[in-house]
Amino acid sequence: MNIQAITFHHLGMRLTTPFVNSLTTIQDREVILIEMIDEEGVTGWGECVAFSSPWYTEETCGTAWHVMGEFLAPRLLKESIYHPEEVNERFSMVRRNPMAKAALEGAVWDLWAKREGKSLSVALGGVKEAVAAGVAVGAQESIPHMIEAVRERVEQGYPRVKVKIKPGADVEVLEPLRNAFPDLSLMADANAAYTLRDIERLKALDEFQLLMIEQPLAVDDIIDHAKLQEKIRTPICLDESITSFEDARQALELGSCQVINVKLGRVGGIVEALHIHELAVQKKIPLWCGGMLETGVSRSQHIALASLPGFTLPGDLSASSRYWKRDVITPPTVVKNGQIHVPTEPGIGVAIDRDQLQAVRIKSQTVVAG
Repeated sequence: MNIQAITFHHLGMRLTTPFVNSLTTIQDREVILIEMIDEEGVTGWGECVAFSSPWYTEETCGTAWHVMGEFLAPRLLKESIYHPEEVNERFSMVRRNPMAKAALEGAVWDLWAKREGKSLSVALGGVKEAVAAGVAVGAQESIPHMIEAVRERVEQGYPRVKVKIKPGADVEVLEPLRNAFPDLSLMADANAAYTLRDIERLKALDEFQLLMIEQPLAVDDIIDHAKLQEKIRTPICLDESITSFEDARQALELGSCQVINVKLGRVGGIVEALHIHELAVQKKIPLWCGGMLETGVSRSQHIALASLPGFTLPGDLSASSRYWKRDVITPPTVVKNGQIHVPTEPGIGVAIDRDQLQAVRIKSQTVVAG
């Protein structure tokens, strides 16, 4: 296939409720959607999930816009592409910038799958008709508010709930939650809020039978996580520390975690995620798909990824209405009986709501073949 034009749509969308963790509060979400058109008029869509500021990783919407437009997109317009696996090699001259790379690679996968008449799930080797939904609940102003927020998600059918914790708001949050929901599949996300000096505090969380604790230590650490896992019973899940297949391989070799959270933007795209999946299956390490306060474009890609056999835990895959009054896809993602249907239509299996796209678009830019 020959890509003729790539358009970047910079969007500004307001979350239905502010999302709060130990590092930041997000009410308004910037995202960049990628629209890619080939010589036959087939369109593929991708999404850059970088945030407005570099609180999660060093990438931002601003840096991704620059890198995609100036360095990455032109490398997709020069020569024919026969398979999406070629994209990584095309981008190899650009260091890091995984979210920018994943956005464009995701659009290539959608375009290629549509041309092949396959759903993205089938193209990736997915085996599930539906995937288990999960939801993250941000920090709340009080414990009663937290209990009520979790209760609302449970009543909506989510089988797994993740809550944000930090020193001074961990036992104090998890103990009343566990008392209120003794059978709930509950996990805690620390967003790197702890150090090894907090081992005793983290050991105290073992009594709450958590599914896992996500990224308790530094975002670039693997070694100290191995030391911590030796001291606590609760499985450690790595998130920010895993930015590539090599990170995953080293973490598992060192015993730094018992679970891995895979986010396409964080690891650099679908091909890298597939390599991590293969490794995890070999090592019998459970995987799940994380969320990035994303639109339905990125969420649809994650749903397809979660349909692979190695993704055995509910991910942060929620209904569109969990985040947006109106998503930019149609039909919106819905959760029924704790499950999300895996689309069977070609590509990501959803269409773009052009009216909503125009309503929330801040600016756009198109790069065309030479």
